[in-house]
Amino acid sequence: MLDTLETVKATSGRILGVDFGDVRTGLAVSDEGRFLAQGIGYLRVPGLAKAASAVAEEAKSRGVGAIIVGLPTNMNGTHGPRAEHAVQFAEALRELTGLPVSTFDERMTTMAAARYLNDTNTRGKNRKAVIDTLSAQIILQNALDRLSRM
Repeated sequence: MLDTLETVKATSGRILGVDFGDVRTGLAVSDEGRFLAQGIGYLRVPGLAKAASAVAEEAKSRGVGAIIVGLPTNMNGTHGPRAEHAVQFAEALRELTGLPVSTFDERMTTMAAARYLNDTNTRGKNRKAVIDTLSAQIILQNALDRLSRM
């Protein structure tokens, strides 16, 4: 069973934010004070198990205390197959790392990232290279903002 945000709040250290995708998995990390999220890139690792292993290695190398995984939620609040896939990924991460892992509603984050990239005229290959990282950063920043209000 996954951890709650309350469990994540009770930990110390940086938090790793993850936007899990079929092709690319975006990553972001918080500062020690958990105020700001910074995108750190993406991994291009196929399959849930291999991606979870690669993200677990990244978590270990960065010395994070907890992980937040974006949860694809439909606009009406329901969860579909993509959400189930994200939960399976988060559970695999929890098992591999032993860290608290929680999911966080990622509704509209890809849209927000796309809007930002449109505003900055980021197109083509540059866009593909940053959209997953930016999505992970937005997911983590939204989670950090919620944690600060708890």
